[in-house]
Amino acid sequence: MATPEPPVLAPRYYRDNFQHLCDTVETLYGDLLQPEEHAWLAQWRAASEPAQCLYVRLVSRVGPWFRVNRLDYPEIGAVEAPLAELHALDLLLLPQEASEESLQVQDLDRLFTLPEWRRAFRDRLTAAAQRSKAQWVAAVEGLAEPVANVLQALCAATSERLVAPLGVDTVGLFQLLFFGNRRQTLTDFVLSDLGINRYYPYVLTRAQRRFPCREAVDEYRQLGELADRHWLLEQAGEAEDFTALAEALLDTPPRHATSERRYWLLCNRLGRNLERSGDWTLAGRLYQRSQLHPARERHLRVLEQRGCWQEAQDACTELLQSPWCEEERDAARRILPRLQRQLGLPPTPRRRRAVPVLDLALPQTETRVEIAVAEHLADGEWDSVHYVENSLFNSLFGLAFWEQIFAPVPGAFHNPFQAVPADMYQAGFRSRREVALARRLRELATGDLAAELQAALQRYAGYQCRWVSWPLLHADFLARVTACIPREHLLAVWERILFDPGENRRGFPDLIALGEGPGAYCLVEVKGPGDQLQHSQRRWLQFFGDQGIPAKVARVVWTDG
Repeated sequence: MATPEPPVLAPRYYRDNFQHLCDTVETLYGDLLQPEEHAWLAQWRAASEPAQCLYVRLVSRVGPWFRVNRLDYPEIGAVEAPLAELHALDLLLLPQEASEESLQVQDLDRLFTLPEWRRAFRDRLTAAAQRSKAQWVAAVEGLAEPVANVLQALCAATSERLVAPLGVDTVGLFQLLFFGNRRQTLTDFVLSDLGINRYYPYVLTRAQRRFPCREAVDEYRQLGELADRHWLLEQAGEAEDFTALAEALLDTPPRHATSERRYWLLCNRLGRNLERSGDWTLAGRLYQRSQLHPARERHLRVLEQRGCWQEAQDACTELLQSPWCEEERDAARRILPRLQRQLGLPPTPRRRRAVPVLDLALPQTETRVEIAVAEHLADGEWDSVHYVENSLFNSLFGLAFWEQIFAPVPGAFHNPFQAVPADMYQAGFRSRREVALARRLRELATGDLAAELQAALQRYAGYQCRWVSWPLLHADFLARVTACIPREHLLAVWERILFDPGENRRGFPDLIALGEGPGAYCLVEVKGPGDQLQHSQRRWLQFFGDQGIPAKVARVVWTDG
């Protein structure tokens, strides 16, 4: 069979993708756009195709300022006419039109090379011949020249002109509205165009859009700015400024559901930094404001650090009665005995289940220890042993609940490049689909489970879904797995995943050993010398023991180490 030719992108693919982005935003969010944003869209559409291409090129690059002589795009050709057109449409800024705030010496630092700085200012800074570029820029700043004069000197020395696209903030808004987050970019279009990523064709309508009103959009963007400030403070190591940021965060609680998770996440991160700097009180206030794990666990540890033993015990008891997730429950179980001892109470015994251990002495090889164990086990009682880690059970879950994962829940899907719904790993995922998931669990408990999974494999193969590892799954392997793993075991695992999809997608054993019939299988977590079980792995092994699911820990020592 001949190898198919790889797809080739059209020369101006990025312009077409940008136009699709703009059209989609206008369709879904036209009622939320401000007059100036509608005007920007009309200006862009009024431009010729070469001018549109150049504009998209500029706003997609790190700017804001660019040297005209370096704008070289074969599919556009000569840029003079497109530049003039963009300037006439108020989509391009020239240096002489810029304010002092929009053009600074530091912007010029990036645009010009060290020899160019030297050439432009050699008459005034002759003694600085051995300076680095940063020192040259600092020396020029020390001249206290207006930035326009600095630019004029640089451009005269290089025969260069600068331009900057206008409307960059509006482009950022449109990208946020299209993707529903600040993480995805136009690159997602390219991966789809090339056929690298195929996305399931879920429906996108105004009823499905992420942001219900303009106030929700503005709040989300404001929180993004606070998150950026926090990141910059972390990079600079300026711990004293965390306090002012924390106060600003506490003064602006979210009013819209679209901002809540972002707000809670920032509370958690900022609280952790304040903990490290010893500001327990402010950290505790942030944790109490957050509704996202590990806020309650961290607040519990803050109370412990402050010696508030009774308050900490009460909080610990609350966590154990209604945990947000299993990780939180486990942390509370570990902390409670310490608190009880501080209060002079007998510590609550922690329930432990012994995990079956398989001690192996193997000759050391160049392969991974998991592969060495798999080869050893395959030479013994098992027909085959596969290195699957988290991929197998997650993939089976994705196949089994595909339609429920991609169900048209409001706010779940808001751009065509999502591999899971926006709330996939949040506490509300199950509650928002309670009826559909309950119905699906009944179907899987009574129908032909193996046939259901095989049909899903054929129906959805190749579509992007973060749960499913397509390279792992093929019809024969799936048939063998479903022949060996009893239905009740799969259902039990899927129920646990549904309790906390974000956490319980991790920690599965490395290997699955398969025999010849129902129940003839074993899950094996491999630990090489010095390696220890993680909390997520311990929780799964505990669960497997409770459910009667065969699982072991293979502890390996090297015979020739």
